[in-house]
Amino acid sequence: MNQFAKFHWKQLSLTLLLFSQTAFCSDQTFKKITYEPVTYSPTKVLVKRVDQTSVKLPEKPAIYALIQTTQGDLIIELYDEAAPKTVQNFIDLAQGEKDFKTEKGSERRPFYDGLKFHRVIENFMAQGGCPRGDGTGGPGFQFEDEINGKALGLDKRKIKDAPEFQAQLQRAVLSEFNIKSRQEFEDKRTEVEKAYQEAMELPVLEVLYRVGYRFNEVLPSKKATRGALAMANAGPNTNGSQFFINQVDTPHLDGLHTVFGFLITGYDVLDRIIEKGNLQTTIRKVLILDKRQ
Repeated sequence: MNQFAKFHWKQLSLTLLLFSQTAFCSDQTFKKITYEPVTYSPTKVLVKRVDQTSVKLPEKPAIYALIQTTQGDLIIELYDEAAPKTVQNFIDLAQGEKDFKTEKGSERRPFYDGLKFHRVIENFMAQGGCPRGDGTGGPGFQFEDEINGKALGLDKRKIKDAPEFQAQLQRAVLSEFNIKSRQEFEDKRTEVEKAYQEAMELPVLEVLYRVGYRFNEVLPSKKATRGALAMANAGPNTNGSQFFINQVDTPHLDGLHTVFGFLITGYDVLDRIIEKGNLQTTIRKVLILDKRQ
């Protein structure tokens, strides 16, 4: 029997707690595709300030971010064609070219200078960009994801072959029945398990769409591999200032987080940041170097 064939309440309790307020139309079935791409118009990334460095950069024409930390330098290629709006946000915050909100009001200064990598997990990633240092802070605004699910192959993979997306599958099915308690689940167990079996044949892209993620079909989106720079978020379209850099491949994050850059040099620095632990590494400065031709 397939490992997803039956629901187990203990595994679903957290899912119900988090998503009990979400409901989908009751007449929606799991035998049809409801996915529709969002309209997307690419923009050209502008680097408004010329930063200088003596650090040797790659020869490839691109926009680079030099993140200077107390553990050493990270050189990152920014994907201005794969995620232009996300890259523009990162650049503008880094260079102090964008207003953000603090407890004192609206400010405009280099946002990332002095912030720490507040959350690091061995064999996973290092996360930074939180002004509070606890993962709850941001710039006072949010913006949408920039993800092309088809470019990531999410339309080709069936959810039954992607165990890393089991939580999203459970959420989609439970939301369809508007289940908010264990008793409601037990009352509808037969219907729910039948729907679950039907949903197993859906593409990952469709399941993610049903739980709120929206995708374009324009950008050459990148996967969340080792070295990927991606936006941290609290769900669909909740990007702000927080980002993470992958120490390993994280296929379970494909389609959930906008990847907007890639670590070129500094893997030893990334390893040290993670080895040191939470809040032990400070970002001294982020320089933006535009080497496009």
